[in-house]
Amino acid sequence: MSPPQEKIALFIDGANLYATAKTLGFDIDYKRLLREFQSRGYLLRAFYYTAVIEDQEYSSIRPLIDWLDYNGYTVVTKATKEFIDQTGRRKVKGNMDIELAVDAMEIAGAIDHMVLFSGDGDFRSLVEAVQRRGVRVTVVSTVTTQPPMVADELRRQADIFVDIVELQPKIGRDPAERAAREAREPRHTPQFLQRSPAPQRVGDDDDFEED
Repeated sequence: MSPPQEKIALFIDGANLYATAKTLGFDIDYKRLLREFQSRGYLLRAFYYTAVIEDQEYSSIRPLIDWLDYNGYTVVTKATKEFIDQTGRRKVKGNMDIELAVDAMEIAGAIDHMVLFSGDGDFRSLVEAVQRRGVRVTVVSTVTTQPPMVADELRRQADIFVDIVELQPKIGRDPAERAAREAREPRHTPQFLQRSPAPQRVGDDDDFEED
């Protein structure tokens, strides 16, 4: 009799994972990422969270969202909010922490292992709460950057910490494929992570704020 498969759920903080991979100089291949964790147990759900600027005619992250939605991911989005801070800088607010935390708590009773792709220290309390329900938690981020992309308190709370550099050969996009794709089309940065190309005197540039 074969041993029972561990039930796994992935929780991907889209903005955080994008920033981490970009800092390390590689692209995530989401098809390979899904396949990698399907090989590790029974993948019950793969959640992907991102904020979207909805009032623009074209959102550069929309093709990725659509692809994920049709290829095995549960995509959770919400509209960003723009505001001017006290210094006159235009900021974009798009925090998905609450949505991720609610989904994690709801599914905790049905899984054995939660894999969190984020280095955000705000998730430490969530990880602790999920662990109290008997779920093992792996945090995927990196300590190879200066400063590290993962908060120390989150790394300490996790049962397992995996540096995404170790996963790169398994979930990274082939560099040759990346070069060919960039030759065909310009590389898009998700708009909520873009900085304004020209200085604005309302503010020096645009900031994306997650808090």
